[in-house]
Amino acid sequence: MTTDNNLAKISLELGGKEMRKKGESLWMDAFHRLLRNRAAVLGLVFIILIVLTAIFAGKVAIYPYDKQTLVDENSVPAWLLKIFPTLQNYAKVSAKYPLGADYVGRDLFSRIIFGTRVSLTVAFIGPLISLCIGVVYGCISGYASGWLDNVMMRIVDVLYAFPGLLFIILLMAFFRSSFSNPAPGTISYYLGQLDAKAGGLLFIFIGIGFTAWQTMARLTRGQVLSLREKEFVEAARTVGATNRRIIFRHILPNILGPLIVAESMAIPGYISTEAFLSFIGLGVNPPTPSWGSMIADGATVVRTYPNQAIFPSLALALTMFAFNFLGDGLRDALDPRMRGQQ
Repeated sequence: MTTDNNLAKISLELGGKEMRKKGESLWMDAFHRLLRNRAAVLGLVFIILIVLTAIFAGKVAIYPYDKQTLVDENSVPAWLLKIFPTLQNYAKVSAKYPLGADYVGRDLFSRIIFGTRVSLTVAFIGPLISLCIGVVYGCISGYASGWLDNVMMRIVDVLYAFPGLLFIILLMAFFRSSFSNPAPGTISYYLGQLDAKAGGLLFIFIGIGFTAWQTMARLTRGQVLSLREKEFVEAARTVGATNRRIIFRHILPNILGPLIVAESMAIPGYISTEAFLSFIGLGVNPPTPSWGSMIADGATVVRTYPNQAIFPSLALALTMFAFNFLGDGLRDALDPRMRGQQ
């Protein structure tokens, strides 16, 4: 009798654990699967570190990013001579700058630290713009169908006809030329002032906003089309739910997984776009530090002072790798076909 009671107790406990496991939400299950992905966790940890670095840049940096000490121009630390021994023939050695100084004596380490603010701002604002515009646009197009869907998608096709990066370059050139010397009191004047206060990021956000949402709109439309005739949507229509409620309360929560994955995978593209614009002189306004502009400055002296190009390039590459690893992990974690697998 005791043996039967023990077996029943064990069976009840196992059954309870199995029920709790089966009752686990999709998001919690995805979170646990994400934690088992070492590359994704490593990327997430690195992203958290650079976010904290950007927030407390003033505390982490040794000097202000725009402080110039002309007598220390192109200085290098002593440890760098072991990696590049030819530097000892002509470079100034200084212990004040852990990564060296640039052509006007600004600390490279401090500028890289402050440069995280630019890259991370673009990394988070870019997806926000894409989600706000693309998701709403795609939901309306996919749910409406018919002629409205056809017209809205043809607009997206026309915008897709232009190469995205070239389109952003043209927009940036137009904005910078049109808002350079506007008349005081005009809209152009206030936009120019706002862009100046943002360090040149405002027009970058506008340029990314014009091009970032088309892919998200197409993806959202496809997801909505796949769910529009499902039973739970028909049930919502039957009880009298409005179209807006059906879209935002029933359809949208069920397509968030693929949308989040798509945007997380697109973040490195936003970062590289900002870096490229700064590299060619259409990015942030100097002396605001950007990894792209620092690479451009370092590229002119890469044979004589390679540290000025290598260190900002490493910061850019590591950040993009971290977001790529996290995006891959989110894709695997939020894939419904992976649910219940180790």
